Amino acid sequence: MVSFSTLSDIDLEKQVASLSRELAALRKAVSRRGGAYYEDGRDTASDYYSDLAERISDALPAIRRHSRVIEKTARDHPATAAAVGLVVVGLVASLLLSRQQKTSRATSRSAR
Repeated sequence: MVSFSTLSDIDLEKQVASLSRELAALRKAVSRRGGAYYEDGRDTASDYYSDLAERISDALPAIRRHSRVIEKTARDHPATAAAVGLVVVGLVASLLLSRQQKTSRATSRSAR
């Protein structure tokens, strides 16, 4: 006669084997879905890139014309161009410093 502990061991082994098969099936399903999501994301990114490249190529002649006008103005008025450059550098520096201060304040508050 088979003891009770032997029956439960066999039953557990069957359950573990069944769960292992289910887990393998789930892994395959997730792998297929993950591959499909990757393909969809790659296609979407490619579409966005193509659209952006088309828009930029259409606007490129106008951008070149405007850059030539700006370059000519900078050559005609170097002091003004230098002043504008310094203002831009100052604005960028102040933005970076204010962001750094906000980050350090948030870090010190979360450490409390």
